[in-house]
Amino acid sequence: MKKYAAELIGTFVLTFVGCGSAAISGGIGGVLGVLGIAMAFGLSIVAMAYSIGNISGCHINPAVSLAMFLSKKMDAKDFVGYVVAQCIGGILGAGLLALIGSMCNPVITGLGTNGFGDASYVGLSCAGAFLVEVVLTCIFLLAILGVTSVEKFSSVAGIVIGLVLAFVHIIGIPLTGTSVNPARSLGPAIFAGGQALSQVWVFILAPLVGAAIAAYLWMYLSKKEA
Repeated sequence: MKKYAAELIGTFVLTFVGCGSAAISGGIGGVLGVLGIAMAFGLSIVAMAYSIGNISGCHINPAVSLAMFLSKKMDAKDFVGYVVAQCIGGILGAGLLALIGSMCNPVITGLGTNGFGDASYVGLSCAGAFLVEVVLTCIFLLAILGVTSVEKFSSVAGIVIGLVLAFVHIIGIPLTGTSVNPARSLGPAIFAGGQALSQVWVFILAPLVGAAIAAYLWMYLSKKEA
């Protein structure tokens, strides 16, 4: 249960701080801008990696857990437990953000949700959003699988993963708001409702597809020649 609690806490922090930085700062045209929001997500991962990494591995993302499961680095029981905990953490993080937003003047309603079409800064289509999320998640997961597979990189793995998350956010924020994490997308969509909730399926399914591709690609690339 400690592992699941750690995953809940980690996803809560990622959602609250990452999505909060986008919502409260005014989004792309706000105080932080794309780079600031990207770094908020990345630094959340760094902070949690060195806080709970030794307890749960700090997946804090169902896509990461799926890749670990498919690459046989975790069993089915833990996979289910991790995903449930992550989704609860994402919902709680978004709930706190919504509560704080309701106390602001004017009230903050964006909550750092993902979207396509009218909800995309550049008007990206649904198909385009799906493709972007698959590709960015695959890049992110390849980095995670690579850096966590070499023991000598263990001391810097959290920093590397956090920087890669910031890296994919830099290009992804104007396109979709960058999900690469179904739990981070689900929580804000639930509280924002409307268009965000109707579109969230893309940001749940596409990262899972990207994670599966990354897992099988990594197993192929890392397989030793006979």
